[in-house]
Amino acid sequence: MKLGPVFGEGIEIQFVEGHTFAAYFYLLLLLAPVVFLALFLPSLDAQVWIGPAQLFKVSASAAILLVAYFSVRVANQEFAPWRFAPLKRWLRDEKLSPAALARDQLAMLALEILVFVLLSAPLLVWAAAIARVPIGSLLAVLLLIFFYAFAYGVWGLAALALWERKFESRQVFVRAFFIGAMIVTAAFYPPLNPVAFLLSFLDEKEMAALMLWGRPWPALALHFEFHVLLLGLGLWLHRRALRREIYP
Repeated sequence: MKLGPVFGEGIEIQFVEGHTFAAYFYLLLLLAPVVFLALFLPSLDAQVWIGPAQLFKVSASAAILLVAYFSVRVANQEFAPWRFAPLKRWLRDEKLSPAALARDQLAMLALEILVFVLLSAPLLVWAAAIARVPIGSLLAVLLLIFFYAFAYGVWGLAALALWERKFESRQVFVRAFFIGAMIVTAAFYPPLNPVAFLLSFLDEKEMAALMLWGRPWPALALHFEFHVLLLGLGLWLHRRALRREIYP
């Protein structure tokens, strides 16, 4: 797959100029204290280096929320927004197709999420080693973090395409969307919530099925169907908003 100029622009701005290094700093600044405090606060006795059993669960839960949150913000171009060329320029002046532009933006989002996951990995590996978490569970958690960050991150791209010239509106939307999704899923049906699902997965406990129309719906299937639907809806909205720039 050949990537185009929008991906190259992202590499230049995000990595060469380092405008998203602040997001990496904030991620580590928030995640590291959570990991260390989860280890040391429950106990300060002679067994402190054994670590509490909940250490990895707390660390992984914080990583999922933080990586997904910062992925949405990076996709929304909240770090150095003045450096990015307007979408209209790519679509109308440079004659880039909506499909090609979307492909470049999604590839850049995936790369950014990969960097977030790699930055979080040492802390999670350390927590997993102390809590004696199997390597398979650790790898599954890293994959889940990437999946959730991508599923929610595409909504940052959708917001960018919908309200490119309304920066404040985009900021409010992505924050309200992410926080609202976390609260609503936890309140309505916890197995839909990423953190609740993660804790159930690590505890190896089967989640309660959802009763609808007189029949049980397996929680595991509903969880992933919900997030695949969320991802698909975000991708559709993103592509539709890009096409609107050409065919208003």
